[in-house]
Amino acid sequence: MSARTENEADPGADDGRAGRAADAATTDAAANTATATATAKARKREQHGWYFYDFACSVYSTSVLTVFLGPYLTAVAKAAADAEGFVHPLGIPVRAGSFFAYTVSASVIVAVLIMPLAGAVADRTGRKKPLLAAAAYTGAAATAGMFFLGGDRYLLGGLLLIVANASLSVSMVLYNAFLPQISTPDERDTVSSRGWAFGYTSGAFVLVLNLILFQGHDSFGLSEGEAVRICLASAGLWWGAFTIVPLRRLRDRAVVREEGPAVSGWKQLMATLKDMRRYPLTLSFLLAYLIYNDGVQTVISQASVYGSEELELEQSTLIVAVLLVQVLAVVGALAMGRLARSYGAKRTILGSLGAWALTLAAGYFLPARTPVWFFALAAMIGLVLGGSQALSRSLFSHLVPAGKEAEYFSAYEMSDRGLSWVGPLVFGLTYQVTGSYRCAIISLVVFFALGFVLLARVPVRRAVEAAGNPVPLRV
Repeated sequence: MSARTENEADPGADDGRAGRAADAATTDAAANTATATATAKARKREQHGWYFYDFACSVYSTSVLTVFLGPYLTAVAKAAADAEGFVHPLGIPVRAGSFFAYTVSASVIVAVLIMPLAGAVADRTGRKKPLLAAAAYTGAAATAGMFFLGGDRYLLGGLLLIVANASLSVSMVLYNAFLPQISTPDERDTVSSRGWAFGYTSGAFVLVLNLILFQGHDSFGLSEGEAVRICLASAGLWWGAFTIVPLRRLRDRAVVREEGPAVSGWKQLMATLKDMRRYPLTLSFLLAYLIYNDGVQTVISQASVYGSEELELEQSTLIVAVLLVQVLAVVGALAMGRLARSYGAKRTILGSLGAWALTLAAGYFLPARTPVWFFALAAMIGLVLGGSQALSRSLFSHLVPAGKEAEYFSAYEMSDRGLSWVGPLVFGLTYQVTGSYRCAIISLVVFFALGFVLLARVPVRRAVEAAGNPVPLRV
């Protein structure tokens, strides 16, 4: 009668243990919530810092590559040309009007040689920030050095362009590689789109300042050439100054290092090329992106030459047109980010490629010396430019195996900038053969048409799964 179990002998003990367990669970839940909140806050801080590299370097793409350097370097090359209109870099006869396009191609080839190694070293050592700083400040210094262009120094201009363009490409490998680390899968379309929006915002702001200086150069006591060179150099100063923000906020992730970075970088580069064959769907996306983005990059770099040389538009008209592109690209990037949440990134990109092809076809028929139609063309470009680039970047981030971000983004950047030498080469050769920039611009339609077909064939959901990543609700 008196025999009882331990629990029966002390029913209060169960209550005490249950209470302590409940308290511990509550404490753990609170700790987990606090940790999650702190993690989210730290992630947002890095995201905000990450946006600012777009804010820093996009001024180079806008003011230098898109607006001022093409027409200015072409004019410098023409000043150095012989009676038949040819310059002779390294003894090779080159039509002065094609020099800029060929130099852009050369800069991309240099970048191809450097980017994969930079990505492999970054992943192997985990030191993305120092490499980003080195690439960014090399590019910024080369851009600032463009102040010294003048007279017939077309070779100096070509050299500085090659250094600046290649440095930008290397820095973007490292910058893009942070995206999978600072955002969750469902955040990436939004984060990537905001980065592009920041970039286009800074591009528009600086372009307004450039327009004021260029239009009022006489009142500032400057010649037109001096005003252009100040605009070029100021882009380098801006690039260097605002790179400080991401360098302060982004953080490197620790990795296990087994050997020196120089050796392991080359080993890992070779391993990366072999490893990518294990993900054929990722490669299929890269191939499609290589093709259509080659068209995008060529339009960006050659539009001002087309406007000034073929359409006979004033430099101030080109600046206003590019400013319009910058403003509408912010709107387009954010709007296409919203469309991607409803329809998926792939469908949204495909729609933008159709719009690109129609825009270039319209550009072929633009009448000369008619700014209003060039502005209409610029508006069409702006609405699709930012979104197609931002969504391509975020879509690719889902196709990258974990731990290989910088390596794979080096391949992506080779598609984004590193292999975008074919378009300028086609553009330059078409002009060299035909003497018509209209024929050169229409030749780029094939890049968007072929890219559309190749992207449409990629099963994106299967590609994300094959890379071992969680599949977002809409891709």
